[in-house]
Amino acid sequence: MPESAPAKLNLFLQVTGRRPDGYHLLDSLVVFADIGDALDAAPAEALSLTLDGPEAGALAAEPDNLALRAARALADAADVAPQAALRLTKRLPVASGIGGGSADAAAALRVLARLWNLRLPADRMREIALSLGADVPVCLASVPHRMRGVGEVLSAAPALPAFGLVLANPRVALSTPSVFRALAGRYSGAAALPAGWDDAHAMAADLARLANDLEAPAIAICPAVAEVLAALRALPGALLARMSGSGATCFAIMPDAESAARAAASLPAAWWRWGGGLARPAPAPL
Repeated sequence: MPESAPAKLNLFLQVTGRRPDGYHLLDSLVVFADIGDALDAAPAEALSLTLDGPEAGALAAEPDNLALRAARALADAADVAPQAALRLTKRLPVASGIGGGSADAAAALRVLARLWNLRLPADRMREIALSLGADVPVCLASVPHRMRGVGEVLSAAPALPAFGLVLANPRVALSTPSVFRALAGRYSGAAALPAGWDDAHAMAADLARLANDLEAPAIAICPAVAEVLAALRALPGALLARMSGSGATCFAIMPDAESAARAAASLPAAWWRWGGGLARPAPAPL
């Protein structure tokens, strides 16, 4: 059965500093939407990757892929031969701030650990994930988390209410390094979060007091992000609209999945858009 690679969303993302090695320190509340890529793996004599799905064309010219890098990293760590035929069904736009590549890499780690019958400790799996990118550890778990450090410090998320999500991307790829450069050293403090929220309205009100610190730099590079945010804020019932990650995908929090699905259908057809709820069921933890 294909391994799910759900879209990652940063309900807020505050950049709290920068390490001497150049990596930025983050504070974020991460959730996963009920839309994503899918990765299947079968026994083979060599490592290969086949692409399909509506967004596969954007990856076709890449000489390498995070899922392949994840496969090689896992094989090296476990001292096994990297032998598998991978098939990636790409539904998420690339370079879009919702962790598509990171989710694919995490899915590769999970599915290949099963295929190769590996029993690596959970902390070793997280180390491998972090070596592939800041978002890969949280995508490895694919359940809501508070994410801090450079992505390696994960703790339980506040108790979340039921709510809907509308995702929209103007089909403009944004370079994460360029957005961080445009941030120009403007850092925030860590966020104060409650133990949980009783409903979506209370959650959105608290999140509105926080921010995605990368939103303004992303808009300066890609003004289309502001257009998407304006459209999301105008949706009937929208409780909060914000950019995810380093963009350009933005989201609106809605009262429920049904209203989110209806609202997404009203957005421009030229955009990538989706509406629904949180991912379920979550992948088994490693």
